Amino acid sequence: MVNVLIVDDEQTERDGLELILTRHFDNLVIRQARNGRLAIEMTAQQKPDLVFMDIQMPGISGLEAIKQLHSLHSSVKFILVTAFATFEYAQQALSLGVQAYIVKPSKIAEIVKTVEGVLHQIKMEQQHTEESKKDQDTLEKAMAVFETDVVTQLLFDHVHEVHLNQLVDLLDIPMADETFVMSLLLPPDAAEMYPAVKEVVRKTGSGWTGASNGRQVPIIVFRNGKNSFRHQAITLANKILTLRDSRKTAWFIGIGNVYGPTGKIKQSYQESLLATRNFQQPVHYQFYTDLPALTLDLSSPSYKTYEQTFYEHLRHQQWDPLIAEIKTITEGLERKNKPAIQAQKQLAELLWLISSILSDMGIPVELPVYPSQTAGYKQLREETANMLERMKYAQEDHSQQADGDSIEQIKHYIIDHAHEDLSLEIISKEAGLSPIYVSKLFKEKLGINYISFLTECRLEKAKKLMRDPEKSMKEISIEIGYHDPNYFSKVFKKAFHTSPTDYRKKTFSL
Repeated sequence: MVNVLIVDDEQTERDGLELILTRHFDNLVIRQARNGRLAIEMTAQQKPDLVFMDIQMPGISGLEAIKQLHSLHSSVKFILVTAFATFEYAQQALSLGVQAYIVKPSKIAEIVKTVEGVLHQIKMEQQHTEESKKDQDTLEKAMAVFETDVVTQLLFDHVHEVHLNQLVDLLDIPMADETFVMSLLLPPDAAEMYPAVKEVVRKTGSGWTGASNGRQVPIIVFRNGKNSFRHQAITLANKILTLRDSRKTAWFIGIGNVYGPTGKIKQSYQESLLATRNFQQPVHYQFYTDLPALTLDLSSPSYKTYEQTFYEHLRHQQWDPLIAEIKTITEGLERKNKPAIQAQKQLAELLWLISSILSDMGIPVELPVYPSQTAGYKQLREETANMLERMKYAQEDHSQQADGDSIEQIKHYIIDHAHEDLSLEIISKEAGLSPIYVSKLFKEKLGINYISFLTECRLEKAKKLMRDPEKSMKEISIEIGYHDPNYFSKVFKKAFHTSPTDYRKKTFSL
């Protein structure tokens, strides 16, 4: 559809031109203006694509009207209509970017031919604009997907350097020298709020939002240097918390410490998770540094030992030795005459560690929180056993739902759809599993991350397509799922230590 405005102080001239246009062209929306001032007002409101402008009109002349309109609406095309075919008018019209010139009176065939040329130009520009918009929409969707993948790679040690750097380059927000992590806990009935949370973070331009993992949403935040760490974190937390229903208090945000190298992001993530364990507070956020003194130091060898031991037990679903270990720890605290309240605090941290490992494995679990301060070791043992039993049941239930052939199903899905814009989030939805769990499956079953497997599939297909000498490298790049040929070349060279072009010459040349 093309919007057309006819500007002439003579009604008969306007009607005559509109009749010609209506008879010879489809998909035109035609309006009329009797002078230059009205044309300026109508253009501002209706944004025509093409304006037929008479030169000699009372008040604002046609050339002056074009000058004003062109400065305000540069995309509008103009056809000058006049009875005065002088060089001076033609020169001024060209300087204003007028597309064509019709001298009154003109033959209908001449008018139609002139209009056809301008309408073709408008059509080409509209198609280009639509394609650009589609590309932009696709890029924005892809960047949203890239964002969750980057967070997953950074927080869960599934980093593939080439792809991580490329994904970071594609995102609007560059990595900062210092980062920290915020973990948002959502109530079970607030999962639909995830897109809104992601949009809030995006609008602040301060970080990346990871994939929702059960009730928990990780957010990597970049230090801006303009405000203090606490001010920046509280400001973002409050913006996120405005999304919640004020009658529901289950939203809570844990905030980890600031670290420099990206390798320390996981440390901040663990701290942010620990900061969410006391989520029943009037203020709905908690800094890790503001927690009461912890019995476990995240960077201590003892914590790392617990983490590794618990992970091995949980990975193999060995709950009996894990429960026995917690029981031994409890008995040891009792033998040392530790007050039951102090023992409860240490056990709470260990239970929280177990729940966070399960969450990282993609298993949704209830938050392990003691209902009240314990009255003694008997009560403490019972409540601890109940929470461990619930976490055990959650893993068993998850394992029953996750078919043992999941990794094979996922592999086949990736092979069949490798040419598409696949992401961890898309793959996990197809498999009915969490992104973190899918990522863990690849690392444990295949020893690689899903991006490496996807890349292998794409590159193998690329090598087959190179056999066809008629296909350009750009066509091959797009056909295997890479929209950027330069990135395809970079990935190919990383894998085979030669460029795609050189590989093709060496392998398929006669």
